[in-house]
Amino acid sequence: MTDAPAAGFLDLLHIEELDENLFRGQCHAGAPLRAFGGQVAAQALIAGGRTLEPGRHVHSLHSYFVRPGDPTRPILYHVEVIRDGRSYATRRVVAVQRGEAIFTLSASFKRAEDSGDRQRTMPEVPGPEELPDPFPAWAEADPEDFRKAAAFRSLDIRFIPPDAPGLPPQCPGVPQQFVWLRTGTPLPDDDPLLQVCALTYLSDLTLASTTALHLQPHRFQRNEPPRIQLASLDHAMWFHRPFRADEWLLFAQRSPSVSDGRGLALGEFYDQQGTLVASAVQETLLRERRTAPPS
Repeated sequence: MTDAPAAGFLDLLHIEELDENLFRGQCHAGAPLRAFGGQVAAQALIAGGRTLEPGRHVHSLHSYFVRPGDPTRPILYHVEVIRDGRSYATRRVVAVQRGEAIFTLSASFKRAEDSGDRQRTMPEVPGPEELPDPFPAWAEADPEDFRKAAAFRSLDIRFIPPDAPGLPPQCPGVPQQFVWLRTGTPLPDDDPLLQVCALTYLSDLTLASTTALHLQPHRFQRNEPPRIQLASLDHAMWFHRPFRADEWLLFAQRSPSVSDGRGLALGEFYDQQGTLVASAVQETLLRERRTAPPS
């Protein structure tokens, strides 16, 4: 058994409007002394979305992590209105701490329209109900780390074993992982922006680790100290079809390249009916930790 979440997932997305195009939020730590990038991106996207009139939905975002965020200090989100067209609208958001930019985001919004439809087929993988919850094992292996990561326990996650039936063959040099994700508490029915921002948060949980699977498993699965330095450099997403982030979504991820201290990861989100709802791409800083030579 694990402790109950201290707060609902919706609390992680909360921001306060201070003035026109100016918002404030607070983010928890992802790595020690660093604000969790997925939460910063989600809050920035909410800030941008709150400056639009109803009827437009997010279809893409592109972002850069400029400096590590301090989880002990609030973050200011400055929104710049770039364009409001008849179909599309664009916002730029800069997240600031101590007068310096720590994160930038550009997001595009549009009105829905009818068009043709096609998609990649979802792999036939075990469902989330067939897979174990990794949190109890994490709590037993590292109780202190588990306690500090209380915010992550407001979500549900299930890792699919790499030898599970139905997984597509792994291409040489392209590690892959498949994970079921959802928020641990319900989200409002009447706010599509929150669904998209919740998925933005969830997308940053495991995508970076896909670039490092050849070195170590994800923190939710390992029982040893990290052997690598891993941090998000940039993050992009495209939202294809409506979805609910408080229902199970399969995150199919692969990493086609690691070089120059950087790793690239690609991911696709499917709902349980097999609908492709979103795609994500992330580049990470990836370095092996050097052990000190014996004295």
